[in-house]
Amino acid sequence: MKRDFVDRRTFLVAGGLGFFGLNLATSAAYGDAPRAPRGTAKSTIMIWLSGGASHIDTWDMKPNAVAEYRGPFRAMPTSAPGISLCEHLPHLARQAHHLAIVRSLGDHGRGTGDHHAGYYYNLTGHAPDRTFHQLLNARTPYPSDWPSMASVVALKKPPHRFLPNAITLPHKEGAPEYTRPGQFSARLGIAYEPVFVDGTRERPLDFTVPALSLRGDVSSDQFLARRELLQTLDGARRQAQNEAIRDFTINQRRAFTLLASRRTQAAFDLRREPQAIRERYGSSINSTSMLLARRLVEAGVPFVTVFWKGNPALNTLCASGGGWDTHGNNFNCLRDHLLPEFDRPFAALLDDLHQRGLLDETLVLVSSEMGRKPRIGDPRSGGVGGAGRDHWTACQSILLAGGGIRGGQVYGTSDRRAEYPHDNPVGAEHIARTVFHAMGIDDLHATDREARPFHLMEDGRALTELF
Repeated sequence: MKRDFVDRRTFLVAGGLGFFGLNLATSAAYGDAPRAPRGTAKSTIMIWLSGGASHIDTWDMKPNAVAEYRGPFRAMPTSAPGISLCEHLPHLARQAHHLAIVRSLGDHGRGTGDHHAGYYYNLTGHAPDRTFHQLLNARTPYPSDWPSMASVVALKKPPHRFLPNAITLPHKEGAPEYTRPGQFSARLGIAYEPVFVDGTRERPLDFTVPALSLRGDVSSDQFLARRELLQTLDGARRQAQNEAIRDFTINQRRAFTLLASRRTQAAFDLRREPQAIRERYGSSINSTSMLLARRLVEAGVPFVTVFWKGNPALNTLCASGGGWDTHGNNFNCLRDHLLPEFDRPFAALLDDLHQRGLLDETLVLVSSEMGRKPRIGDPRSGGVGGAGRDHWTACQSILLAGGGIRGGQVYGTSDRRAEYPHDNPVGAEHIARTVFHAMGIDDLHATDREARPFHLMEDGRALTELF
């Protein structure tokens, strides 16, 4: 199936290239019956541990398993009675009373065992179709794909007054080609695409929002001239049926509106945060991304995604692409790099939201495309001696907090080796339904890019037991 490059790449926005998520319309006024108890979330922050975080080494440890499965890490008690976490998550252990841990998530044979299908399934809640099984990691995003959870929320929530409804930072996944499926609006159309915000490890306080800033060589006269061009194009849109032209002018209008708002620029300015707050989160790009996520939900953005930005210095050490895909040296990479960089800012985020009275109205989700193989040793990194963990989509864990979720609980279990879900097995469709439920989204009807009605999610159910 052909990719729609027009929808992804070719929209001029105030001197740069980019596009905006925008909720311009609602779908049909009929939907599923509401379910109790209700969630209380106005916003969601999803933190995505890119590469596939090892569940057995973090939040589903198996201290009684044999050594070739459990590894060297010890479990430690937390602020939630009866719940233990990895000893290398000391900050999060003190915030565990806010957490609900789902330990029984798996793909139940729907996936391919690789990244692209894992992204798609866990970001959209829809099982990968046959093209994923045929193409594996060569399967690129299609315009006919199911939309991401972020895009569904962008569609269903009223438009924000001066910011997009869905924002993703500090990068798109799969750069520079952006080939990771599942992170886009797809069949909903570009009007509901998340805005992608760039950040770097070298300048972690300086987030670049290309569609919200003028290049240095763009004068005010040029800016006004482009606004006149927008009006001309808008006239062309009214006479054209072309979806791309319509989306083009929609996003241009949104871009000019946002550029005129000082509040937009202020929302992304981390230097407005007190130094003490910045120090609590830490100074890495993933730390500042979590702090920016808090600022954005404080400003009322309905959905913020933080895609973990890998460290190229770990590529060789962890055979991982710099992220959580720890094919080699799993334990040293987790202990010395990945867990400390996650632990401090994520614990700070939970506490910060709680202290500001925002946790009840903000759902926080930590997810990933897969877990890691419980048996230690990946042939691609020297087997047992390489101390890595291979891909494992059969079982993983996620973390939930806030938004009406009752903290200090575990939902479901994996088996004694963390290989497969055991009690209360769930799939990504249940997690997506739970996110929508937490945000009060019961009507899951929509229309596609050609104005044809469809249902956004037929499968799964909200895990109302968590609320």
